[in-house]
Amino acid sequence: MMKQILALGGIGLSLALLSSAHAAEWTQPLTSWGEPDIQGTWPINHLIGVPMQRDPKFGERLFLNDEEFAEEQASIQARDERFQSGPIPQADAAGIAMRQTSLIVEPADGRFPELTANGKAMQARMRSSYDPKQTVFDTIGDFSAWDRCITRGMPVSMLPRNYNNGIRFFQSPGYVVISLEMAHEARVIPTNGAPPLDSDIRQWMGESRGHWEGNTLVVETINFAHGLDTGMTSGGVPGAPGPQPSSDDLRIIERFTRTGSDAMDFEMIVEDPAVLASGSFKVQYPMVLDNDYKMYEYACHEGNTAVRNYIETSRFERAQAGQ
Repeated sequence: MMKQILALGGIGLSLALLSSAHAAEWTQPLTSWGEPDIQGTWPINHLIGVPMQRDPKFGERLFLNDEEFAEEQASIQARDERFQSGPIPQADAAGIAMRQTSLIVEPADGRFPELTANGKAMQARMRSSYDPKQTVFDTIGDFSAWDRCITRGMPVSMLPRNYNNGIRFFQSPGYVVISLEMAHEARVIPTNGAPPLDSDIRQWMGESRGHWEGNTLVVETINFAHGLDTGMTSGGVPGAPGPQPSSDDLRIIERFTRTGSDAMDFEMIVEDPAVLASGSFKVQYPMVLDNDYKMYEYACHEGNTAVRNYIETSRFERAQAGQ
């Protein structure tokens, strides 16, 4: 039902109205221990056509009009046919078009915030094969964490890619686990009031703690590390502004609110005043339950010759230039 609503352009009504369409006929299911049940597979491949930041031509307009939406539908259909006819036919298809003009909903113009002076200095030190300005690759330190098959980091792991968009939720008393297809992550989130770890213990994906506010799962994540290796965006996110750094002060607040049998609203506020001139930005999108979606093993290290090939090619090019 949710995919039918989205295909008809229901998202243009706003997430709140979309949620209310289910409210009269649906009751939030509970786990056997009494917590809201959000288990299942909620892939975000339907967001492939929604850029992270908004095209300036839309200004502060969050939704496409009917004519623009028709064009987006045609574009998504052509993209899916082209992608599915390739060498990996099981690769993700968006399947439906969305009316959202960007995943970022705040600032109002949907653009990624300007960086502080500190943020710009950090960005200049970032290294990634996704940075078109970077031409020299000589050591492992010239590659991002994703290049090295370690992690996409946060908040990138909750943003779409053009494939491997599976997200699966598991629950047990006092815990929620979010399993991510891309980069084989498992976010283990205590919801039992467990105190945070010492702030000296830093992790690639940060440290998450969750609690329930009614039917909404609220997750706060702090204690991040390696912000130059992961960052707030990457070239793999459609419509992203390229690699953007994050500091050790990064703080992310997520809200997951199930609104129907196959619908859930997602909101993510990313705060990092040391890097972002505005201090923060907000992402928002609907999630769609699809338990038929198949999540395959992400065996990135097996046969990964990219790092060696980049280094060997870069060294060869520089040697040729020297001659």
